Amino acid sequence: MPSKEHEVLIELFRNRPELAVDLLGEGLGMPVPDYAEICVDSGDYVDTSPAEYRADAVVTLAEGGRAVLAVVVEIQRRFDAGKRWSWPVYLSTLRARKRCPAWLLVLCPDGRVATRCGEPIDMGHPGWVLRPMSIGPEQIPRIHDPAAAARAPELAVLSAFAHANGDNGEKILNALWGGFAVIDDERSRLYADFVLTALSGAAKRYMEELMVVGTYEYKSDFARKYVVEGKEEGKVEEAGKAVLLVLEARGIAVPEEVRARISGCDDVSLLETWVRRAATVGSVDELFG
Repeated sequence: MPSKEHEVLIELFRNRPELAVDLLGEGLGMPVPDYAEICVDSGDYVDTSPAEYRADAVVTLAEGGRAVLAVVVEIQRRFDAGKRWSWPVYLSTLRARKRCPAWLLVLCPDGRVATRCGEPIDMGHPGWVLRPMSIGPEQIPRIHDPAAAARAPELAVLSAFAHANGDNGEKILNALWGGFAVIDDERSRLYADFVLTALSGAAKRYMEELMVVGTYEYKSDFARKYVVEGKEEGKVEEAGKAVLLVLEARGIAVPEEVRARISGCDDVSLLETWVRRAATVGSVDELFG
């Protein structure tokens, strides 16, 4: 049975199929063809589809009403030798159905699994070798800019999932909040919880600070402790930090006098109002209006 991590990774592509294009182009340097339309199709390959012939997702790019590329998306948390027999079925059937080139993109949270999944598959016919386009953490682009995250929220989620425990982790998590500013609350909750499960140490603590804004309900132990249970200790300080973090994540400059006003406020209710405004304002001048 697929894990929660597996399901959320698939959901990223369902919510924004352009994620496949981002990973192929930015992550692997593949020449993705021009397209006007993009959609997620069924991953079932035969009418009596057994589990081994069902892909996680299929992304189709079209131009002028005609498919120009179909991408099989597979999530692999561990190496499965059986996929070396089923993946060629996916591609050949999809190619016949769509009458266009078909590519295989394998997303692996573990780099060692990515290496194994990317090994060539000799089809037995002379000259016919399938080379899966396998992408591990190192190939996932690092998103440091909130504006870039707002343009591609799901890519920012993958970036944080893969890289926030490393160098520039705070910058990557701040950028992630820029992505959350342009998607609905339900997706934000799902994605934030997903990223938090991958974090540890300083990165996890910083993510927890971001999550204490009080505008979402999260499933983490931290959120239940500080938001759902409503503990007051440190709430004023954390709410003040939250206002500044949200503004920073959205790329809005905060002058020193404004920073001092926010940090000096001891009214939790007012601070929470500023947090909500910080997610939508265009400048700090609008924060106190």
